[in-house]
Amino acid sequence: MNIAIHDSELSHFRKIKTFPNLAIMKLSAYHKNKGNNVEWWSPDREFDIVYSSKVFTFSKQETELPANTITGGTGYDIQSQLPPEIDDCFPDYSMYGTCDYAVGFVTRGCPNGCAWCVVPQKEGDIRPYRDWQDIVRKDSNQIVLLDNNILASSHGIRQLELLTQTDYKVDINQGMDIRLVNDEICSILKQLKWIKFIRFSCDTIDQLPYFQKLNDLFQKHGIPKGKIFIYLIVRDDLSDAEYRVKSLCHINKAWAIYAQAEHPINGSEPNWWAKQFARYVYSRAYKNGNWKKFVELYLLKNKNSQSKIITKKSFPSPK
Repeated sequence: MNIAIHDSELSHFRKIKTFPNLAIMKLSAYHKNKGNNVEWWSPDREFDIVYSSKVFTFSKQETELPANTITGGTGYDIQSQLPPEIDDCFPDYSMYGTCDYAVGFVTRGCPNGCAWCVVPQKEGDIRPYRDWQDIVRKDSNQIVLLDNNILASSHGIRQLELLTQTDYKVDINQGMDIRLVNDEICSILKQLKWIKFIRFSCDTIDQLPYFQKLNDLFQKHGIPKGKIFIYLIVRDDLSDAEYRVKSLCHINKAWAIYAQAEHPINGSEPNWWAKQFARYVYSRAYKNGNWKKFVELYLLKNKNSQSKIITKKSFPSPK
């Protein structure tokens, strides 16, 4: 059989998309193990089965896919899951030739139930899923864990502890829960070999005291301050987002902050102002001024943005 695979994000982001789709690699492995031919979907060819995976609701819909395409992923259906016989396959990394690291989960789910997050609805409460040995590749010493809240699971913490005893370099790319960091966790984080950053999330103001605690704990354990990377979700209240950015900078100016405008689960466009605030943080303009100054000096110079700014009924004043 001739099997075709379609990566919606690869089409949406085109050349700038570099991260592999885990479900696609497992689908490829499953069919190759059955002796089938697997290749990337092309509209000018016919295939026995076509699969399309879509991670994000905002990724553009491919209009030329055949009507009987088997679709999956949160972007298509938040409840979709791979069948166990496919999910248990070791990924076929040859689908993404430039990928030189392993990807996977040791836990699934999250206990927090944040209003902006699809994970509790999609995966439920946190639970053990895999051991680290099930994920690593023989041809790479790097492993990227996709866990949504690895520190909320004793199994997840144990897997990190076991990884400290290996030569594997680690990245936990979803951002750890700052509220769960203590001396025991810091000891593990100190011993792990990181690919680059140690990632956390700052989504609400009430998390800020925990970042002050983190700063003190990292100094105590001798963890370099420049290794911290913080995801910051931006919703409609931009004064809230700016307060978090300013507070994090006040705690430690060496931390890297990456703001992301909230994408509604229904796939609609994020708040326009939230996208501009994310751009403000991404450009590092926050290090030299405040949000209002950024709007005055940068956005008003952009004629395409000017009309949106002038006709905005109310400007979000920073605290």
